[in-house]
Amino acid sequence: MDDYIIRPITAADDPAIAWIIRRNLEHYHLDISGTAYFDKELDSLSRFYNAMPVERGYFVAVDGDGAVLGGGGVAAFAGLTNCAEAQKLYLSDAAKGRGIGKRLMQTIEDFARAAGYERLYLETHSDLQAAIHLYEKLGFRQIDKPAAVLHSTMNMFYLKDIRA
Repeated sequence: MDDYIIRPITAADDPAIAWIIRRNLEHYHLDISGTAYFDKELDSLSRFYNAMPVERGYFVAVDGDGAVLGGGGVAAFAGLTNCAEAQKLYLSDAAKGRGIGKRLMQTIEDFARAAGYERLYLETHSDLQAAIHLYEKLGFRQIDKPAAVLHSTMNMFYLKDIRA
């Protein structure tokens, strides 16, 4: 039995998930320009994702006490036709290695498919080896850098066909 649940983000989750994202990026020395570290919506992810609930979603994993263990989002990606982007998937240290990242990615993929997207894109950095391993295990294939990439520091790009 899982000791956590995955649910849509609320405003009360914003500080915890912003902290988790920033700590992860700091750990890998990616707290630099060109990463999510400086995204203007990072401190209010719930507002950004909940503003367009049919097209965007952000999901958090929380433990039995309601503590946020991590999260991940999805939104339209303008760089490729009928494509969504998996965004800001980060876990607290306590959540790593428990299958939570995989469940979050499955939730993101299910949301994207239900929203009518046919492909799921993501970008990451070569230093994030555990994430890369997960993405490749879940069927993502590396592609060349799309022209529409916003996070200029990211150096690995992946795509997956999610049509049922």
